[in-house]
Amino acid sequence: MRRIVYLGRHLMLKSKYLDKLDNGRFTTIRLGIIRPKYREVFIHSGGMVVARARIVNVLYKRVSELTDEDAVTDGFISRDSLIDELRKIYGDVSSNDWVTILMLEVTDRIGHRDDGSVGLGPIDIARLALRYNVPMSEEERKILQELINEGSIRKAAIKLFGSFRGRVIIRRVVRRALKHLISMGVITDY
Repeated sequence: MRRIVYLGRHLMLKSKYLDKLDNGRFTTIRLGIIRPKYREVFIHSGGMVVARARIVNVLYKRVSELTDEDAVTDGFISRDSLIDELRKIYGDVSSNDWVTILMLEVTDRIGHRDDGSVGLGPIDIARLALRYNVPMSEEERKILQELINEGSIRKAAIKLFGSFRGRVIIRRVVRRALKHLISMGVITDY
């Protein structure tokens, strides 16, 4: 029996499975009981954030209950090839082990776009900047954390600066964090 693992906002995907994102909807089968804390997650691959996705369904099965249909939906040719891959990734896998089938829908591909944006809002940029420890002052970190806590630039400006005019400062910090994320290779062209 594997322990329960809670999934936060970040889901890792091996780069060999990145083509799954092209379909818009995809599944990923993980060993163990995985309980998502959030409906929306960032997909990371190769040290970069490549997409934002919404978890649309979560199923739990024993390895022995997996079917060829589960395997094909997940991009494998058969149940046996899926189980072989699970063994390569996790080591010993028994027929009695639990797996979690996460069904996701890509809501945004992330990277440079022709219009200059990257497909992320200010709160998403703040979360990623703090997660990847971009170089910044403690004051800037406090600003990004307050932006996350308040959920909007306007509310954070009022709380931090006593006026919505502080939005200019917050936007400047967010732009700087985004530049660092791009220069660090966390966000890249797609």
